[in-house]
Amino acid sequence: MIRLAREADLPAVGRVYEEILDREEALPVPYTNWQRGKYPTVDHARRALEAGELWVAEEEGDLYGAFILNGTQLPEYDNIPWRFPADRDQVAVIHTLVVSPRWAGRGKAREMVAFCEEESRRRGWRVMRLDTYEGNTPANTMYPKLGYRLAGATEFFFQGFIHEVLNCYEKEL
Repeated sequence: MIRLAREADLPAVGRVYEEILDREEALPVPYTNWQRGKYPTVDHARRALEAGELWVAEEEGDLYGAFILNGTQLPEYDNIPWRFPADRDQVAVIHTLVVSPRWAGRGKAREMVAFCEEESRRRGWRVMRLDTYEGNTPANTMYPKLGYRLAGATEFFFQGFIHEVLNCYEKEL
């Protein structure tokens, strides 16, 4: 089940973030540039919760995933040659979509993306956009399979502490 997050979900969301950071540290080449204590953190999740933008996914009593869905496009998005033009208020953006490594390989990220698309259509948004680290092989493989178009890549000053190149994807809803 996917639903809007509640305050009581924040510790579980934080655990998922920590599980991902633990996995990243064990990889020879990590998929993200996320940094423990800097991003993602429970404080980031709390701000999204307070804005009504944090969603969680759970099954069998286990909260296994989370994402932020809103219309916030980072300033760097202006550098991307989007094929599907839309007014800012017609664009949905997926941020920080995470699945616990315990649930990896079960199609849960795909389910969450499909939910984001459905919710975005319900809200009247016409285009979905998102970004992911250029080295995030799982995400950069999954999004095109789900019909997302690589619109371009640009350097971001992500969360004000790391310069990194992010691939930007889009899909007309």
